Amino acid sequence: MNLAVVLVLCVCCVLLLSLWKQSSGKGNLPPGPTPLPIIGNIFQLDVRNITKSLSSLAKVYGPVFTVYLGPQRTVVLHGYEAVKEALVERAEEFSARGSFPVAEITNKGLGILFSNGKSWKEIRRFTLTTLRNLGMGKSSLEARVQEEAHHLVEELRKTNGA
Repeated sequence: MNLAVVLVLCVCCVLLLSLWKQSSGKGNLPPGPTPLPIIGNIFQLDVRNITKSLSSLAKVYGPVFTVYLGPQRTVVLHGYEAVKEALVERAEEFSARGSFPVAEITNKGLGILFSNGKSWKEIRRFTLTTLRNLGMGKSSLEARVQEEAHHLVEELRKTNGA
């Protein structure tokens, strides 16, 4: 076979796979412009004036719409009322954070900064309870932290660097 034919077939397969992935992953997403494979809606957005582009899309699709920035799906909330409804009236549904793949691999979903959902709530509750028990907001907190640090240093010295 000719190299050009193989290359064209590969490009067609990648485009078809990308189209299939985008159409099958839509689910219950808000309406939005139809994305191009791989590059998404980049050509429909003016990168120099993104707010104007998103405002024009909001006039067509409403205050909540979906845009694809490359292969990444993004739901846009446009306007005060849409943001207020999402963050105030439906705060529990919108309280989750996005995923950070590198942090998930490194921390295995644990930790304070990159945790999410139920584990984040449990860690937050534990942290606040512990800080209150230590006297957070009181003048005695500094002295207690220094005392605990002193005990920790003493225990580390006992190990002789082992």
